[in-house]
Amino acid sequence: MSTTEDSRYEGFTAEERAAMKAHAEEGKKAARRGSRAEKAAEAARDVLAKIAEMRDADRIMAERVHTVIMAGAPELAPRLWYGMPAYALNDKIVCHFQPAEKFKTRYATLGFSDQAKLDEDAMWPVAFALTEMTPEVEARIGVLVKQAVS
Repeated sequence: MSTTEDSRYEGFTAEERAAMKAHAEEGKKAARRGSRAEKAAEAARDVLAKIAEMRDADRIMAERVHTVIMAGAPELAPRLWYGMPAYALNDKIVCHFQPAEKFKTRYATLGFSDQAKLDEDAMWPVAFALTEMTPEVEARIGVLVKQAVS
């Protein structure tokens, strides 16, 4: 099989390697934590600390997304997932916020896993581009999160 220079596999990007390293560190850190309540509290602090580290545009959106998710579905437990704020139910990720800076994309993303109960007909969206947080966007996120855990 011949390949062109452009189609040759070059491996993971630096951003992808960093995300995998973050995921491995998250697992190690979680394994060292004590009680379930202590794990949950520390994981929530880790999410807030990660959000605080973000650049302004991503940080502002992540703070609002976090607030909307926790208000709309308080049963979700915040935790880091590949270095991103994520929200889990029964230790399974339901949704996550991917800052634009993470993979050098032009917009942040709110993504939902297969654990989210967003099923509608034969096809439905599982990721949403976010360019700013407006009251309408916050309301839509609130509805999606409530549906995701229903």
